[in-house]
Amino acid sequence: MKIALPGATGAGVLTAAVLLIICLAGALTVDVVKTMFGIKGDEATYVAMALSLAYDHDLTYERRDLDRFAGIYRAAPEGIFLKRGHRLRIGFGTAPPFVQISPLPDLRTDRLYFGKAFLYPAVAAPFVRALGMNGFLVLHVLLLFAAGICGYLFLAAQSPPAAALVFTLAFIGAAAVPVWAAFLTSDLFNFALVFLAYFFWLYKEVAPRGQRPDRADLTRPRTDIYAAALLGAVTYSKLSNAALIAPLLVLSASRRQFTHGAALAAVCAATAGALFGLNAATSGDFNYQGGDRKIFYTRFPFDAPDATWERRGLRMTTNRGEAQEVLERIDPIGRFGGNVKYFLVGRHFGFIPYFFPGAVAIALWLRSGARREVWRAAIFLTVLTSTVMLLLIFPYTWSGGGGPPGNRYFLSLYPALFFLVPPLSSAWPGIAAWAGGALFTAKMLVNPFVAAKFTYETTERGFARRLPVELAMANDLPIMLDAPRTHIWFSDVLLYFLDRHAYIPEVVEPPDHKGIWIAGDGRADILVRSEWPIDHLAITAESRIPTTLIVSMGRHEARVPMMPNRAVTFDVGASGERGLNSYAYLLSARSTDAFTPHLLDPSSDDYRNLGVLMRFKAVPVQAVR
Repeated sequence: MKIALPGATGAGVLTAAVLLIICLAGALTVDVVKTMFGIKGDEATYVAMALSLAYDHDLTYERRDLDRFAGIYRAAPEGIFLKRGHRLRIGFGTAPPFVQISPLPDLRTDRLYFGKAFLYPAVAAPFVRALGMNGFLVLHVLLLFAAGICGYLFLAAQSPPAAALVFTLAFIGAAAVPVWAAFLTSDLFNFALVFLAYFFWLYKEVAPRGQRPDRADLTRPRTDIYAAALLGAVTYSKLSNAALIAPLLVLSASRRQFTHGAALAAVCAATAGALFGLNAATSGDFNYQGGDRKIFYTRFPFDAPDATWERRGLRMTTNRGEAQEVLERIDPIGRFGGNVKYFLVGRHFGFIPYFFPGAVAIALWLRSGARREVWRAAIFLTVLTSTVMLLLIFPYTWSGGGGPPGNRYFLSLYPALFFLVPPLSSAWPGIAAWAGGALFTAKMLVNPFVAAKFTYETTERGFARRLPVELAMANDLPIMLDAPRTHIWFSDVLLYFLDRHAYIPEVVEPPDHKGIWIAGDGRADILVRSEWPIDHLAITAESRIPTTLIVSMGRHEARVPMMPNRAVTFDVGASGERGLNSYAYLLSARSTDAFTPHLLDPSSDDYRNLGVLMRFKAVPVQAVR
């Protein structure tokens, strides 16, 4: 299939060529392990799988896989998911269900299997074989490039080339998407598969009559089959993507093409089923997250003579789904309202700050006559329904867990919003998408490798600081990746220091008491968790200089003038949220002035910027009734 870009001598092809050359050159030449700061998230599993496929041509974890990984990273595969495999015995009977599949123990004890989907590693393996670890980044560049070309072709078919180019670049570049190119995981891969699938499905809906011969193949009915197959693949990669086939079926039904719709559903299901079947053929389990599955840190199978399965690892999920476990333990309906706010404008995972061009796409669609088109409405309703289900079923983990940059679970839904964009008359919508998105993501794009590894730094400064903190998701916030500043016990509560405007608790006079220094260079935000509801904080504060302490904990703000070396005691009312088995509050404190201990006392080696020393005790609601 030969495809030429509209305006082949114009800005589109030149921009594409320059970006591709620069990104490929970078992908080919960086030291992947060093530049990406080692392992993060689920990378250990995906990298080990790709290496196993590239060099051993299998999907089994053995001692040689551990040796290879350690040789590349100079470290162990921290956070790798492994599982014990099975042999499948297939029997046939004369009564339903006619076919019986029985798992039997694996006869070999010197191998295990990987507990993640194999599709992304399988696609990455040829690149890794040819280019080493740089092959991952080259694949990611090509995936982003393919999504960009598809987006440009879709918009340029109904809009001026300049407008199409600006908005396409904004949709990808002014969101958190490029940061995921710095993760050696399946997330960007899933994003690209959805983007390509919807392009294959929808290009013919916007292509002008008298289509150019070099793009005629994109307007044939068989492109729907390509789309359905890609959506089946991305469903296997992450089951929550299954709903993305719905708009294709809705459009077919609206045109009374029921046979066509049934064929698309069958192709999607057959593709996903075949991939799950391959998973069963390799490991003995259809569900790559099911069975006897563990996660490993510090000590790993086959790293010592006695390193057996029983002696290593932390057991993870079984065949019981995570959604079922969550529904059994909590009431998801009660959290839904708060989660809607956080989903839209949350400081760490909000849709508007980290996927702002998607919000522009929705606004453009709602303001245009295109809102009456069945396929666009079906796309919007599918994304909306998927989001609602995500918030209901995973009320405390809807961001994807692990402190991701933005909402990892939403990343696969985000591409669908691009195809809501109606015909554009100018580049201004793209400029608006760039302007709004860059307010939150520009600092991430300056160095996506840093943003991917140290995700908590994104929200320490800038416009994100003005947004609400997802209080009920304390253990999923990015700050959990900076261990010294989280899960700190202080006065019977747990503290999470969300920025560097406060110092972790230290012993102060009297020696059996701990205090927290609030710096003078900005507002300190500290998440406070307790097992019981807090009515207020009883605070004692002091400073070595005249200053004003401004402090709040959700109910009201207190402004307390401070005199040098004179302690002040006061209460601050608390208002927070109920989380999973705990209550969460946001303590904010700021000192209007500051001092450097060494400059007040030359014998001190302390060069910190200090404002006010705070000690406090959380007073339960029950204690004031």
